[in-house]
Amino acid sequence: MKNKFAGLTEEFSDLEYVTIFEDGYGVSRSSDYIIYSVEAEAIDRVVAEYGRATKKGAIVGGQTSCKAPEIAAFERHLPSDIEIISCHSLHGPHVDPKGQPLVLIKHRASQQSFDLVTRMLACFDSQHVHLSAQTHDRITADTQAVTHAAFLSMGTAWCANNQFPWEHSRYIGGIENVKCNVTLRIYSNKWHVYAGLAILNPSAKQQIRQYAESVTDLFKLMLGGHKAELEKRIKTAGEAVFTAAGERGEPLLLSDEVLDRFSLGKLPKEKTPNNHLSLLAMVDCWWKLGIVPYDHMICSTPLFRLWLGVTEYLFRKPALLDEIINISIEDNTFRSDDLEFTFAARGWSDCVSFGDFSSYRDRFEQIQSYFAPRFPEATRVGNEMIKVLLDKT
Repeated sequence: MKNKFAGLTEEFSDLEYVTIFEDGYGVSRSSDYIIYSVEAEAIDRVVAEYGRATKKGAIVGGQTSCKAPEIAAFERHLPSDIEIISCHSLHGPHVDPKGQPLVLIKHRASQQSFDLVTRMLACFDSQHVHLSAQTHDRITADTQAVTHAAFLSMGTAWCANNQFPWEHSRYIGGIENVKCNVTLRIYSNKWHVYAGLAILNPSAKQQIRQYAESVTDLFKLMLGGHKAELEKRIKTAGEAVFTAAGERGEPLLLSDEVLDRFSLGKLPKEKTPNNHLSLLAMVDCWWKLGIVPYDHMICSTPLFRLWLGVTEYLFRKPALLDEIINISIEDNTFRSDDLEFTFAARGWSDCVSFGDFSSYRDRFEQIQSYFAPRFPEATRVGNEMIKVLLDKT
């Protein structure tokens, strides 16, 4: 942005090895290694404008969350003598990168250049994961697209019901703490962080659509009182997703003590029964898509590990799962909430299917403004929660 040129030049005037250029042409002509850190929606336009000025023999990469449009832009607009090595840090802006997955994609480059980029990025102390662009997009869709859709839908439903969930005892304590904290954490970020992954990732649309279908199907079974069919479907999905982890004797990612510790409200003496439609639908969605979430742990984000942690907490405790199934049929306390959640899940799926960034942004920012007053506290509590989870995993 040219209007920031003077200010940045003054700010960095004391640093001998930092040069501020007026635009991307100066950067492209003089740099040996360039990272395009722009929204996935804008990557083609930006590379088209500055790519032709890239220094001969330079290395170029990007930090977008969806690599299909990024790699296509590089191949379309960069000269053939430019090497392409992309990357993606699989965590948010407020998470310590140490030990977190950092994907490196050697798309068009020599091993010598790839080793150079690896050494430069070693300063993050992240765990390097080598993938192709196609595999990266499939795994990020598996671990992020549906996870984001679930939390976006929760926020939409609470907003539609004019609820601040931390003010209601039904949404405080245990699994509810994760739902509230992560939902607010997502809505406190920029809309394009999630829009690009959902709309431009070739695998994401199908997965988000399946999540909406799973929510709808399970809600209809609950409304109709079809307990036997609901129980069979939920337990079949649970066995497909969690049996292997149970047989290996893997401990739960989250405990009662951890779940209850991070609350935005005062813990009630007794917890209100909840059928946890959002969690049941997530496991149903994984089952329908043939996804085993543990297979992608090396590329998982902190938010995905939290979401996996609460789903396995529910499904790997048979008595708790039976209780949830009974509540789903016999208790109407959450029916209006579940109705709005079903509408929300279908609405986000439609928005992604239409590929409309403008509608996605309007929808996101409307709900973001509703929850904005509680973002600072939610971010603080969420950071503490994620730190505990990372220490365990």
